[in-house]
Amino acid sequence: MFKRIFLIVLDSVGIGAAHDAEKFDDVGTNTFMHAVESTNLEFPNLRKLGFFNLANNEKNETISIYTKGIEVSNGKDTLTGHLEMMGVITSKPFKTFLNGFPKELIDEIEKLSGRKVIGNCVASGTEIIKELGDRQIETGELIIYTSADSVLQIAAHEEVIPLDELYDICKKVRELTLKDEWKVGRIIARPYIGTNGNFERTPNRHDYALDPAHETVLDILKNNNYDVISIGKIADVFNNCGITKSIKTKDNLDGINKILEEMDNNFKGLCFANLNDYDSKYGHRRNPIGYAEALKEFDNYVPNIIEKLNDDDLLIITADHGNDPTYKGTDHTRENIPVVFYHNNIKESKKIADLESFAKIGYTVLENFNLDKNKGILEEIK
Repeated sequence: MFKRIFLIVLDSVGIGAAHDAEKFDDVGTNTFMHAVESTNLEFPNLRKLGFFNLANNEKNETISIYTKGIEVSNGKDTLTGHLEMMGVITSKPFKTFLNGFPKELIDEIEKLSGRKVIGNCVASGTEIIKELGDRQIETGELIIYTSADSVLQIAAHEEVIPLDELYDICKKVRELTLKDEWKVGRIIARPYIGTNGNFERTPNRHDYALDPAHETVLDILKNNNYDVISIGKIADVFNNCGITKSIKTKDNLDGINKILEEMDNNFKGLCFANLNDYDSKYGHRRNPIGYAEALKEFDNYVPNIIEKLNDDDLLIITADHGNDPTYKGTDHTRENIPVVFYHNNIKESKKIADLESFAKIGYTVLENFNLDKNKGILEEIK
């Protein structure tokens, strides 16, 4: 049995179109390869872990046991991917509002907040504050926008609407949108600072997700007195359900450093981390070079992570969906995900059979701690 499991989600780093990509209009996507092919950068450590073998059918020698995960859930977003990873399959997609939110909902938000709403459209977060930021500063209105994801995002300047007030509004909107007709997956507080031309979103983002539909792998671990440590937005994604310790991060590099710090601590259970910049900063903004540079940053730190692993530690590196930075539009892409296992005592590095669901990752964690309700793949990765 592994005493500690480190599960790192490279948010949106898909490795090629899923078998049902046509249903999502995502044929031909491959987030990882299209990003790395946009530069001349080298990725020796991701290559050794099997990423190129998975994404491009290369035959590199590896140091890991690796495979691809196939999504069963009906969706291609953060919430759906993470939930499935922890044993909750989403058959009915969360509601989206591609023409903006209905007037009845906006009226209710204005009533509960005491502030007028502007925006109410599908938009890039950076573009909408560039467009409406000056007005928001002048009037104190709320900038509300959405995307192809099931989200309602509320942007406000921190010096105009204090964080405590913004968070309180988001909590109330979360309660309001529990109604079936308005039930979005996440309410997201999007604070920013600065002046026009120099507006900058701050690390004080906060997500208010729905509770998982039923008990997750995280709940089972926590209920059996194992540590469940969240790094990054994991606690937000699961609405703090099943979490014993939550560590916030500013960006990918901060997240990597927080992982390294946690590796120095003595705990028993799961450290579950999300590195979000690939998705939020580069995927949605269709910036393949920035995406590749962010992957290079992680590649540089892989040796540091491996070096800190004890003999009874397991490292799992994966993703939650795709977001091909070379594809049309700004939406996520329906892709398979990399699932890479590494520990110090691997007898034979190899590719194993595809995982028929992301849930196999979570089930393997449970199997390791003798808590499995569904069989994982523990024997295959030893």
